[in-house]
Amino acid sequence: MTRLNTNQWLAVVLLAFSVLYLALAWQVPAFPMPRPVDSDLLPKVLGGLLALLSVCLFFEKPAAQEVDDEPEDTTQHGPFWLSPWGRVIVTSVAIAVYAAVLVPLGFVLASGLLSVGLTHYYGYRRHGINIACSLSVVLGLYLIMTKVMDVYLPTGVLPI
Repeated sequence: MTRLNTNQWLAVVLLAFSVLYLALAWQVPAFPMPRPVDSDLLPKVLGGLLALLSVCLFFEKPAAQEVDDEPEDTTQHGPFWLSPWGRVIVTSVAIAVYAAVLVPLGFVLASGLLSVGLTHYYGYRRHGINIACSLSVVLGLYLIMTKVMDVYLPTGVLPI
């Protein structure tokens, strides 16, 4: 019997979570009036996508581990906000700020700022591509949610 690597353990946990999520998604009641896209479609698609990606992660071939010849010097770390735990804290604070400003600024502006800001924070430096991709994804989601699925999203300061 072979041992599971870290990605395979993570894939098993994510698959278990997606199965639980899908079980709950199948309990979402259907909208009483017939609609082309019902309220239970998005949770089912997300759960199925998570399950599929978990299976792909399980069977992904692990990369060869790089071994450093020199021991890691723990005294030469950068600032705290660039450490792994610092990144978790900065991302969590950014999401909390996003939730606080979502209604006043609106979905498009708040989501665009979150996406561009976190992408820049994590090191992507091609700002034009970053802004174009972030805004196209955010605007696409906004249009799909408001026009196709008829979901209310706050408009905030933008006259959309």
